[in-house]
Amino acid sequence: MDIVERFLRYTKINTTTNREAGAAGIMPSNPVEMELAKLLENELKELGLKDIKRRENSITTAILPSNSSKKLPSVAFFAHLDTSAEQKNDTKAQIVSYKGGDITLNKELNIVMKESEFPELKNYVGDDIIVTDGTSLLGADDKAAIASIMNALQFFVQNPDIEHGDVVACFLPDEEQGLRGAKALNISEINTDFGYCLDCCGIGEFIYENWNAGDAVVTFTGQSAHPMNAKGKLINSLLMAHKFISMLPGGEAPEYTENREGYYWVKELSGNSAKTVLKLDVREFNEKKYSERMQFLQNLADSCSKLWGDGRVNIKLADRYKNVYNYLSEGENSLPIVAAKKAYESLGITPKVIPMRGGYDGSVISEKGIPCPNIFTGAHNFHSIYEYLPVKSLYASTNVVKEIIKNLAK
Repeated sequence: MDIVERFLRYTKINTTTNREAGAAGIMPSNPVEMELAKLLENELKELGLKDIKRRENSITTAILPSNSSKKLPSVAFFAHLDTSAEQKNDTKAQIVSYKGGDITLNKELNIVMKESEFPELKNYVGDDIIVTDGTSLLGADDKAAIASIMNALQFFVQNPDIEHGDVVACFLPDEEQGLRGAKALNISEINTDFGYCLDCCGIGEFIYENWNAGDAVVTFTGQSAHPMNAKGKLINSLLMAHKFISMLPGGEAPEYTENREGYYWVKELSGNSAKTVLKLDVREFNEKKYSERMQFLQNLADSCSKLWGDGRVNIKLADRYKNVYNYLSEGENSLPIVAAKKAYESLGITPKVIPMRGGYDGSVISEKGIPCPNIFTGAHNFHSIYEYLPVKSLYASTNVVKEIIKNLAK
């Protein structure tokens, strides 16, 4: 099956993650994720892969066994089954031959992807581009990854003379809401030296740094009173929360930072004068600085508690995920990084190494014991009706997967 045909086939299966079901602990959050997992299971069987296993939570794995007499590094490739919750409509993908300028996605609804808003389109003049009809996501995040992995597996099955080590394919549910599938993965069932997620954007992108991410929940307990006799009695928890927020470092918020600059994100505030709950995200690339940020919040809560009285301020800190780079023991010289860069360069693709101001399944998988950088799918504008995928970039993505596998045998 051609990779474009394969990708379009996957986009027709609407696997929008369901946040309500996910919050209730249901996995997969959308039962249609299981339908896609079943389809992949059947395709893996048709390819003749081994140890194919689809679990009740839809996590699906398979092995392409080594065909070498040598002991070669084993590698896993990961993709997620779900698509983001921003749009829930069925995907109606279309292929346009891009000649430059704006792309009319939907003439009836006057939905246009404007080159002035998406100037990177100029890089694809003369190429075929897969787009939506403007009423849904495309789902290249992450079905382009699934197509790339499956196409690479098909290539090695059809070319048994090409030497390779063990290759594991793993498809995970509900990445789009807290990396739930990766957290549920039993890593002992993935017996590889390292792996790669395919979950970043344009051709050439390569990620092996992401946030160290944490959560803080601060509860302020006040004392309610009727305004008629509130003097000396009312303790307003909302005002305590606002004073706490005012003591966070100025300028260290998402709207003021970029690249490797960390931040505190005041994300949610709810309550009344008697009780208020503040939720914050903490983000930092450097592990030491991340620990310092978390400690700062603890110290601030302790100081406020002393100021306002015991029990008035309670803070709960939790780690969400870690920076993949923490688990690449040799840094830039780690085999997963070297092997990927070599694959890019042998295909004439310049690696665009960028720090990811977010997380991905590899953040959790790396912490569990399989170092897992992130290679590109080729798509642009994830989580948007303007998501698009140049066909040449899709081919480049699967070619990188093939090249990594081949190079590891050398």
